Amino acid sequence: MTATGVTTERTVELADGVYAYVQEPGGWCVSNAGIVTGGGGAAVIDTLATEARAAMLRDTVDELCAAPRRVVVNTHHHGDHVFGNHLFGPHATIVAHEEAPAELRDTGLALTGLWPDVAWGDVRVTLPTVTFRDRMAVDVGGRRIELIGMAPAHTTNDVVAWLPDERVLFAGDVVLSGSTPFTLMGSIRGTLVAVERLRQLEPRTIVCGHGPVTGPDVLDRTVEYLRWIQALADAGVRRGATPLEVARDADPDLFGHLLDPERLVGNVHRAYAEIAGGPLARPLDVVAIFGEMVELNDGRLPTCLA
Repeated sequence: MTATGVTTERTVELADGVYAYVQEPGGWCVSNAGIVTGGGGAAVIDTLATEARAAMLRDTVDELCAAPRRVVVNTHHHGDHVFGNHLFGPHATIVAHEEAPAELRDTGLALTGLWPDVAWGDVRVTLPTVTFRDRMAVDVGGRRIELIGMAPAHTTNDVVAWLPDERVLFAGDVVLSGSTPFTLMGSIRGTLVAVERLRQLEPRTIVCGHGPVTGPDVLDRTVEYLRWIQALADAGVRRGATPLEVARDADPDLFGHLLDPERLVGNVHRAYAEIAGGPLARPLDVVAIFGEMVELNDGRLPTCLA
């Protein structure tokens, strides 16, 4: 266990050769990763937000598995899950959803502009070398990892990594443990569909993109929150309220215990868009809506501990 500022990194062995690399407490840009080792190398699921954090993850992978082969899986395009890709070497195979490259090019290093005071270090946009849409299998020393496309959910390019023998699921940000779900760049309806698909896998252990390792109860909590958002939005549309007004009027006690509650207004915007119709996950004005999240947070930039 290593302390970095106000966060703690720890490696949790979930099964023989299967590890969660957990950064607590979670929240903005303090994400988790996965490590799966085998005879010929290791698979690394997500590569964290800053150069320093990604380097610590890389060193942990090297300690657990000296064999040189590295397969990197990106669960989606957000910087806190991909900025460290390049630290795993030029010969690493990087796997992602087929929609990820375009999103990576469009988004670039925008995350660093939201929190300019974070010590990002040498972070880069490193594109995947292999993409897929629905399903793909990765073999690591005889261990099968099933990669499943779940988009649209948290984003347009979500992927989960499923180990059927161990019943361990690396869920990316499709579901979050102890943090507020976030669908601004994805879809509430799509996430609800994705959660039911995850439920059908019958996972025993779930490593979310943020927060503590958990069990399948996180699926129920995610559904409860998103149904609440939909109900808030339905009522807000009927009374002609803006998403920000809806968020300000919402009962803070229901889900206020979750990290980053200001995401509420972003989620209501997405719910409004889905009520209006059109393609799921159609682009919204993320910059303007992030400004409303700041307003909801009493004018303060949301806390980023990266």
